[in-house]
Amino acid sequence: MTGLMRSKKGIALVLTTVVATVLLGLMNGFLNISTNQTRNVDIFDRRTRAYYLAGSGLDRAIYWLRAQGAPPVGNTTNPWNNNNAVTSLGGGSYNVTVTDLGIVGGAGSATRRYQVSSVGTYGTTTRTLRNYVQADNYARYLWFTNSETFGSSNVWFWSLDYLTGEAHTNSHLNIYKNPYFGGAVSSVDDYIKFYNNGSNVNLNATSNAPYDLPTFVQGMQFGAEATTMPTQALNLRAAASSGGMALTGNTTVTLNSNGTMNVTNAAAGYSNTNMTLPANGALFVNTGTLSVSGALNGRLTIGASKEVIITSDVTYASDPAVNADSDDVLGIISEDDVVIASATAPYDLKVSACIMALNTSFMLENWSTVGPKGTLSVYGGIIQQQRGPVGTFNGSTGTKLSGYSKNYSYDSRLLSTPPPFMPTTGDYITLSWEEN
Repeated sequence: MTGLMRSKKGIALVLTTVVATVLLGLMNGFLNISTNQTRNVDIFDRRTRAYYLAGSGLDRAIYWLRAQGAPPVGNTTNPWNNNNAVTSLGGGSYNVTVTDLGIVGGAGSATRRYQVSSVGTYGTTTRTLRNYVQADNYARYLWFTNSETFGSSNVWFWSLDYLTGEAHTNSHLNIYKNPYFGGAVSSVDDYIKFYNNGSNVNLNATSNAPYDLPTFVQGMQFGAEATTMPTQALNLRAAASSGGMALTGNTTVTLNSNGTMNVTNAAAGYSNTNMTLPANGALFVNTGTLSVSGALNGRLTIGASKEVIITSDVTYASDPAVNADSDDVLGIISEDDVVIASATAPYDLKVSACIMALNTSFMLENWSTVGPKGTLSVYGGIIQQQRGPVGTFNGSTGTKLSGYSKNYSYDSRLLSTPPPFMPTTGDYITLSWEEN
């Protein structure tokens, strides 16, 4: 009996030891799990804080670039802190380097690119973000207006209008029936004016259906930030006077596919005189109109203090739609209007260029009385203060009464290689973003 009791006590002691060992192991396991979880939470917290600190550095660098007026030249580190000291923030810090990658787009381009690198540090954790940015240029727009009115009259997009590329207005769109917008569209106002509804209604309203149904392939953004257009082509003026061609008085330029141009200008003694393109790609006419036609072989921006008149087709010697290696690029800038001559322009008109009317409009001469024409095809972009008309339609039937239908397509090359001396917006756009 005594031996049996001793045996049971021994077994109980063994079981107690085993249970205690298991419990101790479980407790250690729980402690390890808790410790690991705490460590993981701490690591996540420090990495998150370091990430947002790096992001703050990127944002500050963009703000600094915008404040410089002109794209700065050369590399810099933390320019807001005497070019060397890191910036403390929220218990951590960020250290920013802006690397100047230089000009892209050839002679006369104002398109400067930068690599912005920001290192965020929180405790012993660092994270590095890189942003590749480029000086913004009006040439990135297929369509840009300060106002969608001509004088006090609304100008409408209608069913025979077809646009592919980024479009923006500092006001609101006026829509009749079914125009097509293939790129991103934005407006500063928070509404669209529909022709058949007769009131200002949001795009999602159904009261205008089925009359006015525009297609926005990449959506419609309301309440966008306004952009102020320049009133003079200052860079082009300066470039034409230094290394380019500066003329005075009425001028006619015919572009030739062999890389030359024929120029008529009484003040300079030119009468359909054949010559090479300006060495730096800049031609400006002061106190006179500039008439243009032909096929460009090269890079050129032409401008005038008065009207620029398009008398016939303006195209490229090497069509970018056919030849991907084409480097022919044309800018047309008027400090007044860009006008299509109704008497000489063909039934179907083609214009390959980035067009800017800085003070008024791009329009068809005698737009309301010229009679129906075919299609105006623009390959490039149209930027204007007030939207100019190129034709009219019958509001009851949708039938064209005068002028052109529109087929506007963006030349994607203009984003990275705009025409020489085209005005910049003062902002910067992001080309790519990465974490190291």
